[in-house]
Amino acid sequence: MDIKKVFENNEKWIQDKLSVDANYFTELAKGQNPNLLYIGCADSRVTAEELMGCEPGEAFVHRNVANMVVSTDLNCQSVIEYAVKYLEVKDIVVCGHYGCGGVQAAMQSSDMGLLNPWLRNIRDVYRMHAIELGKIIDDNARYKRLVELNVQEQCINVIKTAVVQNAHRTRGITVHGWVFDLESGKLIDLKIDFNDILSKIMEIYRLEQD
Repeated sequence: MDIKKVFENNEKWIQDKLSVDANYFTELAKGQNPNLLYIGCADSRVTAEELMGCEPGEAFVHRNVANMVVSTDLNCQSVIEYAVKYLEVKDIVVCGHYGCGGVQAAMQSSDMGLLNPWLRNIRDVYRMHAIELGKIIDDNARYKRLVELNVQEQCINVIKTAVVQNAHRTRGITVHGWVFDLESGKLIDLKIDFNDILSKIMEIYRLEQD
């Protein structure tokens, strides 16, 4: 998109909002109170607020390549800390999408330069689920399943954080794993059974999730 067009679109957006509510921006500037933290992919086709039908102020959003939640990523960890501790969101969503270039790149052995350390986290997900993935003959089906398993593992990484554990104990908070299907436009709830998954690693982590 041409940069000049961006500012033209912004002016139109302002007028559209004011035509409905003359105090729209006055109210917007007073602060935010989102109920939802959305962690998604930076892919330009996956616009978080639009696909969920959210207005400004309704969702706190963090996006990166392949919707990763890495313990050493201070950016993502700071977003989770702020959203949970200070904004007191009630739900956290990790949303992947079919057609994810990051997941696809992680399935290949080619050198991706600076991306290598990041993709290694996804490759670890593949390694953890190698038996299941190895049984899938169709390449596209295997790729889609890795997208889903990556969402699952990133949800677990969210649940592992101390701030989420504390919030779960004191006020209740729920983590959700979703996938966005680019071909249909649908959001798919993976309905991940966290209790079953977490029960297998309780010897290492003390984790709780409804």
